[in-house]
Amino acid sequence: MEFTPFDILDPKVRWKPSEQISLEEEQQLLPPLVLKIRKEVQEWRDSGYKGASQTTKDLFSYWFDVEHEVEGNKFQFFFSQREAIESIIYLYEKKEARDKYDLMRFDNSGMVSTGMFDETWPRYVIKAATGSGKTKVMGLAIVWSYFQNLYEEDSELAKNFLVIAPNIIVLNRLKTDFEGLKMFRNEPFIPENGFRDKHWQNDFQPTLHIQDEIKPLSNKGNIFLSNIHRVYMTEDSEPTLEEQFLGSKPKADADTDKGVDLDEILRSKELNNLMVLNDEAHHIHDSKLQWFQSIQDINNKMKLQHDRGLSLQVDFTATPKDQNGAIFVQTISDYPLVEAIKQNVVKTPVLPDEASRSKLEEKDSSNVVEQYRDYIDLGYQEWKQQYEDLKSQRKPILFVMANKTKEADKIAEYLESHYQEMKDKVLVIHTDRSGRIKEDVKSRQDEVEMLRKAANEVDDPHSPYRAIVSVLMLREGWDVQNVSTIVGLRPFSADSKILPEQALGRGLRKMFDLQTKEELVVIGTDPFIEFVESIKTEGVEFNYRPMNLKSRSDQKNPIIVEVDEDNPDKNLDELDIQLPIMTPRIYREYKNLELINLEELSFDPLSYKEFSEEEKREIVFRDLDGEISHATEFSSTLPDYRNMISFFAKRILKDNRLVSGFNVLYPKVESFIREYLFGQEVDLEDANTLRNMSRPKVPQTIKSAFKKAIDELTVKDKGSAEIHRHIRLRDVKPKVFSNRKFVKPSKSVFNKVVSEHDNEFELSFSSFLDKIDGVKSFAKNTNAVNFTVEYQKEDKNISNYQPDFFIKAEDEAVVYIVETKGREDLDAFNKFNRLERWCKDVNEAGAKYEFKPIYIQQNEWEEYKKKIKHLDDIINLFPQSIEA
Repeated sequence: MEFTPFDILDPKVRWKPSEQISLEEEQQLLPPLVLKIRKEVQEWRDSGYKGASQTTKDLFSYWFDVEHEVEGNKFQFFFSQREAIESIIYLYEKKEARDKYDLMRFDNSGMVSTGMFDETWPRYVIKAATGSGKTKVMGLAIVWSYFQNLYEEDSELAKNFLVIAPNIIVLNRLKTDFEGLKMFRNEPFIPENGFRDKHWQNDFQPTLHIQDEIKPLSNKGNIFLSNIHRVYMTEDSEPTLEEQFLGSKPKADADTDKGVDLDEILRSKELNNLMVLNDEAHHIHDSKLQWFQSIQDINNKMKLQHDRGLSLQVDFTATPKDQNGAIFVQTISDYPLVEAIKQNVVKTPVLPDEASRSKLEEKDSSNVVEQYRDYIDLGYQEWKQQYEDLKSQRKPILFVMANKTKEADKIAEYLESHYQEMKDKVLVIHTDRSGRIKEDVKSRQDEVEMLRKAANEVDDPHSPYRAIVSVLMLREGWDVQNVSTIVGLRPFSADSKILPEQALGRGLRKMFDLQTKEELVVIGTDPFIEFVESIKTEGVEFNYRPMNLKSRSDQKNPIIVEVDEDNPDKNLDELDIQLPIMTPRIYREYKNLELINLEELSFDPLSYKEFSEEEKREIVFRDLDGEISHATEFSSTLPDYRNMISFFAKRILKDNRLVSGFNVLYPKVESFIREYLFGQEVDLEDANTLRNMSRPKVPQTIKSAFKKAIDELTVKDKGSAEIHRHIRLRDVKPKVFSNRKFVKPSKSVFNKVVSEHDNEFELSFSSFLDKIDGVKSFAKNTNAVNFTVEYQKEDKNISNYQPDFFIKAEDEAVVYIVETKGREDLDAFNKFNRLERWCKDVNEAGAKYEFKPIYIQQNEWEEYKKKIKHLDDIINLFPQSIEA
């Protein structure tokens, strides 16, 4: 069964190691605490977060129940991000897990001991695959802690945060999200003012301190974003050049840079609470490391000065493993690479099949190019095909890992001299096998800075580089998106301290959206491929396909739909269509819930059945669709009826997309069940009533009765709308589609027309529009255009409707918005009726064109299309309104 990144997954369907492996091997694959935590978090979520603070419940409701938009596109947190923050909050707030003894209660292996925990303060580790959005979980944790401290009396959480990066590359990546608090302000982290009667936006005012830019401490909170070297206790020398560029594993004698008194501020009396968040935290694998000791020192200083240490330490990494491959026992949440690949969150690794690998020959030669030429050439050809497919939107990068610096030079020279596309476009980064920059090659600070900047900016459209050659795959933090092909010419071993997921990690981040399938082509010598394939033990499945030293024209390639700027035969100004975006007419008025009149609810009362004593002891929990959630047998104490009513009320709110109103709805649901549901008044504390409440028809009846009343009271039509902004088709960004059929139009600003669902009717209709008279221009509406109109569905919920086509008439006075239907759906009338109303509203508002709707059914189109020679024929043959 396929899952999306947004599906709430039952722990039973999550990836687990093979049952054939030993318990010791399993310990290196699955964190020992995760299974029990997942299960308990699921139960907590299903209970409506019973026992959580009101602040936590409000934030969960805003983050996960409210529909969000970011830059005009629908936004939703991944389930992996949701589960991670839920796990953090569940352990800290619900279970009060503050030390190793509390965490050990969740051990599923029986092999965790107290000696595995070095810290004496709360520490949780989040394991999340590269590219799955760890920084967003970091942001959610900061927002939760901040508002807990602000709104909850006697909170032990912090309003001050230390966010630590292992090197400057990671620090710069974090800066893009944190600078100006951009991530928090531009994405739905902080509720709007007034949500649940709090002034969230106004109240979130921490001061951001980045590296050496230390400002005066604020009593409203502080976020310190720093390289680890600024936090060290000692005052040694500047970080080495290679540490500034690639970073190094922190050691007890690591070079440091005190910075501008950050280490003193973190240990001062002024700071009375602090949460520490470590990015790429696999570096903190040993208590002897100065990274660990610095955090320990801060905790101890806080205890001495304030009688309390760190509020919490949360570590984030894709590979929480020590030098021996053992997983950090503090890991509480796990989103493995296998799940990220299956859910299309990252690229899918693709390797040559056996036949292709057998044709690659490693020659006996002291010349590295002659020795590995087959691999280099195949890597180039795979990259070249991707480059030709995607160059108008992205510039794929070829990454080659060499054995020695001199070999890297020769490979770069070969690429530049042998392939025209690579001339002066290869970036060479000289390192030794441990990742240190060779001092005799690149020793000056300005050259190191140039290398760092060039490597960081390879995603930029203006970057000249198309290939990078280095002895070692760049360390974490070099999280560019455009690496499309990796060629590995060096073997790895346990001594290298590099994991296969780290070798793949720098190429896994996606270039495009979740709907687009992307490949990371991995080519290399047998030892390198075997090293990469060792990650199969963690469930990762590789795609294998033929890769020959010739053109790959027979492969399926992605399709890019973009404005046809380079077509000299098109006048884009004339073909362009300007679409007005109207303010919504249809909305929900939440405050009207209090007007629900129980006596007027429409439903058929249920019979009140008498159950046996044995039957009364088993309560069957069902969702609002009547499906069994679980059954529980009670030997003595019965469940509290209030929990069942609370569950019904919360599900009603969620199903109706209401983000508030529980306090109003709960007593109404309780009274409805007590006085009306069974046609007589019942005792809710009676075991027989509880057993009746678990019958299949009960949740369905409650859902139906309240839904109709809620829709009648809350869904409102403002009666008018105004133009909010405009979309010009010429400004639409390119959109990448997985391989599918397309039409090349002459009367559209776009280079291609594709159907997002491979709808042959839509493609046929596009070809027709491109040929007939009367059509000045047309365009297919896609997610890239993102033109939608809100409407009320048949089930009375509010949703967005995306019409299919825009047609501009020859006289440029009228634009027709066309809905094409292969078959009727239940909402067809509601959608088109709303589109009619939209056209009237926009025409009254004085748009540039007059807008008119057209509705075309496929069966009618097939019947009439031979008669159509002109746009006027379509207008005359097909309706501009439809009846229910």
